[in-house]
Amino acid sequence: MDNHQKLQDLLEDVLLLDDGQYRLDLHRDEVETWDSMATVAIAVGIEEVFKHHPTEEEAIGLESVQHILAFLKAKGVPLD
Repeated sequence: MDNHQKLQDLLEDVLLLDDGQYRLDLHRDEVETWDSMATVAIAVGIEEVFKHHPTEEEAIGLESVQHILAFLKAKGVPLD
């Protein structure tokens, strides 16, 4: 399983997304379940799955799939 799929699985689980709801341009404002508790759960999931723990400031900045991908890329997680 590649890292894109791992991220998709994580976000679908945390945000309770239906099939087809996950998109690369998905933003927090579009998902009712993406609240502050979900942000914490996403940060914990990133640490568990990708072994990189976002700081509080970084976690707050994870407002879209693109932001999460940029964070992972900056941490050296291969996304190809």
